[in-house]
Amino acid sequence: MYENITYEVKEGIGYLTINRPKALNALNTEVLIEIQKCLDEDIAPDDSVTTVIVTGAGRAFVAGADIVEMKNANTIEGHEYTARGHNVMNTIDHMPKIFIAAVNGFALGGGCELAMACDIRIASEKAVFGQPEVGLGIIPGFGGTQRLPRLIGKGMAKYIILSATNIRADEAYRIGLVEKVVPAEELMDTAVKLAKKISAQAPIAVRQGKIAINAGMDTDLYTGTRFEREAMTQCFASEDKTEGMTAFVEKRDPDFKNK
Repeated sequence: MYENITYEVKEGIGYLTINRPKALNALNTEVLIEIQKCLDEDIAPDDSVTTVIVTGAGRAFVAGADIVEMKNANTIEGHEYTARGHNVMNTIDHMPKIFIAAVNGFALGGGCELAMACDIRIASEKAVFGQPEVGLGIIPGFGGTQRLPRLIGKGMAKYIILSATNIRADEAYRIGLVEKVVPAEELMDTAVKLAKKISAQAPIAVRQGKIAINAGMDTDLYTGTRFEREAMTQCFASEDKTEGMTAFVEKRDPDFKNK
């Protein structure tokens, strides 16, 4: 079905893999189109999938955007390419499912931006992160100038972006770019365990939690608490709330129905 990515579902977890290992999984237009199609047609409509693990084939997560394709792009083409990248990252960011980036190697440029669009990032000890675009005469164009300072602060984001400095996994963890660093051989197992743990929670509550956090990050505290109140109300209207609390009182595991 796809030439540049693979997608499969196992035990209620989606696995989206960028599959251009010879090009270090660089994001060209074809890859972005396929990711968007997968998000819209395979992932979004599937209520059985709560969490999606995003990773790369071979030794890279995504080593960047496709420089060969961008090199001869004119202004209009550059605008369209950037818009396509924004659409992919924003879809991941705002979709009411949880995306876990399992960063297995190079996550540079568009790869770092793809990881940042995900909700949680787990990195192999071999992972390398960076936004090298200014060395190529451009800036991060798939959301990097906006998501990176929100994750690690304005000063550190400027340091990484404006100096085109790459950082290793341990430094990424120290500054808050990733949530966990594990040995390479444990990466996917760790991501799967986390995905299963999230999937075991009340699906409506998980969705509303993501919505409330995302909405609150873009506004003031008072307005954010209003978003939280609305999200909480949605939870109180669900059968999952009744089941979760009843199970707690009865000292048994809940049987959530996503209602």
